[in-house]
Amino acid sequence: MKRRGIAARSFALAALAALTITTAVGAPAASADPTAIPAAHFRLEESAYNPTIARLDELLPNASVSDVLASANRTATSCSAGAAHEVAAFCWNSGDDGTADWYPQGISSTADAYGNGTYEGETALFVSWYYRHDNPNKGVRVSFVNDPSSKTPTYRHVLLVEPYTDSAGNPNFRPVTVHAGGIFTYGHFLYVADTWGGFRAFDLRHIWRVSTGDKNRIGRQSDGTYHAFDYLYVLPQAHTFTASTTDGTARLRFSAASLDRTSTPDSVVVPEYNADGTGTRVVRFPIDYTDRKFKESDDGYTHATEAYRVDIASMQGATAIDGTFLVSASAGGSSKGAIYTFTATSGPTEHSGAQPVGPEDLSYWGPREQLWGLTEYPDRRFVYAVDPSGF
Repeated sequence: MKRRGIAARSFALAALAALTITTAVGAPAASADPTAIPAAHFRLEESAYNPTIARLDELLPNASVSDVLASANRTATSCSAGAAHEVAAFCWNSGDDGTADWYPQGISSTADAYGNGTYEGETALFVSWYYRHDNPNKGVRVSFVNDPSSKTPTYRHVLLVEPYTDSAGNPNFRPVTVHAGGIFTYGHFLYVADTWGGFRAFDLRHIWRVSTGDKNRIGRQSDGTYHAFDYLYVLPQAHTFTASTTDGTARLRFSAASLDRTSTPDSVVVPEYNADGTGTRVVRFPIDYTDRKFKESDDGYTHATEAYRVDIASMQGATAIDGTFLVSASAGGSSKGAIYTFTATSGPTEHSGAQPVGPEDLSYWGPREQLWGLTEYPDRRFVYAVDPSGF
């Protein structure tokens, strides 16, 4: 589907802001232009593929993404998020909406996985949640949500796990204890932001069905069965992409992540959270459609291709559409969030109150021209899409 001229419209909106014309969500407020910084100083290093996955494949039944979606055991509820330019929305069932144990953070879709918008013929959203307790820390789960064009889609949670070989030599797995502030799919990989570590990649070709009935057990048990805190399916970590910097550049906080299919080549956008915004950056990394992994340079590292200091407070998510960056920013537990827009040479421009309270990650669904987001606070958890041309 032909994409809209977002960059051109953003320029027009910036001009309107200069004339202080008020929009439905408040007057867009412009700040200092973004400052380009040396992008190549940010880098990622790929690990080998996890060898324990092959061993667990022999012991556990495999399931497909389609199998997981077909086995959905929860139903969302109809709601409105009250976001500016909203075109779709749903809320979790009452248990997931109100739980204080799990907090939703990242969002992606099958349109990230493949440009036609589907994976294995399925149309779905993926949402990451992190667990807020220890003893045990259950890590991260991902909701597989059937076509969200329904106002009450069905869904199922899948636990993320890290396969390893235990002290007895058995193939085993453990929870993945990261914040999961941002996710994106690309081909058969589901990527999860690891706040200070870079990225972890999970292989959607190896979803395992495990034993249920015990909410406190994880991994291989003495009787040879495998459990995952009573979740029916687990998704294994296949790679890590470890972050580092050079030339004295401060390390990057991978607070969220999104795929940009409108860039050439495809790329990944990473925003950095800081409550007061001082020195916050947005960085772009290249990704390779041939192997679905970050694109390496001759030195064996993936180097960023764009980086900007933007000084936006409380960035929770960011993506880019046709050269215009869109940023999700929160404003505490009682104020509505904002959308910021900027390009390489103009902005950031704030669209205050454009999102509900507690906004998180962003993901662009290209074939539908929808910008998806979500919120995190219990009893106020929305998943919603907006028309990005409104910004």
